[in-house]
Amino acid sequence: MIYTEQHIQLMDSISRFIDAEIAPYCDEWEEAQSFPAHQLFKKLGNAGFLGINKPTEYGGMGLDFTYNIAAAEAFSKIQARGIGMGMTVQSDMATPALARHGSDALKRNYLAPAIAGDVVVCLGVSESGAGSDVSSLKTRARKDGDDYIIDGSKMWITNALQADWICLLANTGDGPSHKNKSLIIVPLRENGKLLPGIEVNKIRKIGNHASDTGQIFFDGVRVPQSNRIGEENMGFIYQMQQFQEERLAVAARQLGSGWLIDNVADYLRQRIAFGKPLLDNQYIQYKLAELKTELEALRGLVYMATEKYVAGGDVVELASMAKLKGGRLSREIADWAVQFYGGMGYTWDNPASRAFRDARLASIGGGADEVMMQVIAKKMGLMSNASSTR
Repeated sequence: MIYTEQHIQLMDSISRFIDAEIAPYCDEWEEAQSFPAHQLFKKLGNAGFLGINKPTEYGGMGLDFTYNIAAAEAFSKIQARGIGMGMTVQSDMATPALARHGSDALKRNYLAPAIAGDVVVCLGVSESGAGSDVSSLKTRARKDGDDYIIDGSKMWITNALQADWICLLANTGDGPSHKNKSLIIVPLRENGKLLPGIEVNKIRKIGNHASDTGQIFFDGVRVPQSNRIGEENMGFIYQMQQFQEERLAVAARQLGSGWLIDNVADYLRQRIAFGKPLLDNQYIQYKLAELKTELEALRGLVYMATEKYVAGGDVVELASMAKLKGGRLSREIADWAVQFYGGMGYTWDNPASRAFRDARLASIGGGADEVMMQVIAKKMGLMSNASSTR
């Protein structure tokens, strides 16, 4: 168990926040296909939830990463996953590298407002031809005096339609693909309006409707080189480090699937078929018990990986395992929930059908299942040198 009384207090505070500020509006935001990120993030920032493990000098709580995982687990109880997804981008995907490697000026100008919830941010890694294969991205930032001129596009960007700035991974050199990229903070909007050279197109999804997703185009966008995070051409390495926190946080956000198991059980207690409650069916009892057991096994894996990460250990393999298992399990729980709800589970407004649509992304976004298995196989020493470099 990695949680102390302080962790539990944080989780209780988050639960109260969800009940007051998120749960009453989930259906409304789903229907609107977007939640009001600036409004919600300001409330989250005021509560301290956007900078839990970020430095205190920039407005964070200065706690260790176990508290981030506790928060992710608490927020996983939101019954519209897109909201949590947008929050995860702000706290665990777009800002870790900035907090770890950014200059003081960059942190004060960009990290501190993100922690305070004064701005909405996004992460720009994936492209239409380079999602899981990060080394193949084409977006380029060429030098021009003291500036970079950025051309290219980014795909599947969460928060894209509301974000004020993007943590952008772009090619800045001509060397090997893992040594020619940099992470750059690129402003997207000023006073809510897109800056020159930037275009954003909305992407409609089958699930996670409360979260906006878009494709962002950059056409000769000029930013100062001082907006680069850390050393030039170290972006690939920084992003790989950032991925570990992202994948652990994403895995932790699958732990809330227990609410759906309980929801289905409550429904089946009331649903009478052939003269008795459906929950009296032994097959259903055993399946729900099996899913609960799998969920607790995932919890143990997430906690173990988090402890090792906080202790400074290499968690590439464990984080990949947790991400893989979490994505598959959340999909399986949602699938069985739809099945046990029967015809009601196939209706649009049923909680199981929303979970079914939302959970499908868990095996794609943040690193597809196939990539996670590739990483695990490589760490196990199962791949030849040729196949491991593809």
